[in-house]
Amino acid sequence: LRGKPVIVGGSPNGRGVVSTASYEARKFGVHSAMPCSQAARLCPQGIFVKGRFDAYKLASQQIREIFFEYTDLVEPLSLDEAFLDVTENHKGMRSATLIAKEILEKIQQKTQLTASAGVSYCKFIAKVASDYNKPNGLTLIPPEEAEEFLESLDIKKFFGVGKATQKKMHSLGIKTGADLKEWSEIDLVKAFGKSGRYYYRICRGIDNREVKPRRIRKSYGKERTFSDDKGDLSWITAFLDELAESISEGMQKINTKGKTITLKVRYKNFDTITRSQSVPNYTNDHYQISTVARQLLEDTDVGNRQVRLLGISLSNLNLSEDHYYEQLELEFRRGLGSVEC
Repeated sequence: LRGKPVIVGGSPNGRGVVSTASYEARKFGVHSAMPCSQAARLCPQGIFVKGRFDAYKLASQQIREIFFEYTDLVEPLSLDEAFLDVTENHKGMRSATLIAKEILEKIQQKTQLTASAGVSYCKFIAKVASDYNKPNGLTLIPPEEAEEFLESLDIKKFFGVGKATQKKMHSLGIKTGADLKEWSEIDLVKAFGKSGRYYYRICRGIDNREVKPRRIRKSYGKERTFSDDKGDLSWITAFLDELAESISEGMQKINTKGKTITLKVRYKNFDTITRSQSVPNYTNDHYQISTVARQLLEDTDVGNRQVRLLGISLSNLNLSEDHYYEQLELEFRRGLGSVEC
């Protein structure tokens, strides 16, 4: 399959979504979270395959082992990304760029996978740099080049600026980092709320966040995309009860409870809404989760509109330090780097 337009996800005739796609498929406009049916229309010659999650987990573990050869300061971002702080590293190397180069070479040797890395003095720029020269690239942004780099950067490349925010920024004439930099912090807060402070800082290369070696899980939930649209309210209610039972069992296995219950609904036209409610005490009780989910369902258009996806999650968890999740990207402080596979 190497060099071919491969699309990972469900069947092109089904209702699943694209998990990821090869660069050959991306040239046709295919991207993650896109309905598989749409991907098939954009790329008729696309080869659809199912995900191999056991293989992904193994590769992730192998890559983390490589990271820890250099530093214990590894902060997971997702299954294939992590930040690394190599200011003080196990090998006594003085160049974050050389460390990144070695790591990329070792990843390819051990897993036969390519990876990209970004090296800079802060998390934000390291992350942006890791996406800048993909696949199999290494981008260094030293402090003296950060201003010019950020000013020339398209706003859609800014980590933390989603599609909805991009659309709003474009409507306000903000298309590049230079455009964003012209706005005062006060005006950005007026336009974007508290996120405006974040935008004000990042376009100036200000990011003082430290690399946190372990990240605590923030929620536990499950969702399902249906093979055909559902409109029967009694069926949907019964499904929510089954989903609540499954979540309850999973949380009890890891001895975890939550206080905020969230219902997620995606309608036939892909409109997606969430409804949340907090309970007085931490819970992982099947009946309580199901009851709250049904109450939240009443504040939706389910029953009047067809539904393609339903999900329930619990957040505000009472996790101990033993409950963490993992991921991969590479950051180098004073040479912070970001590696993405």
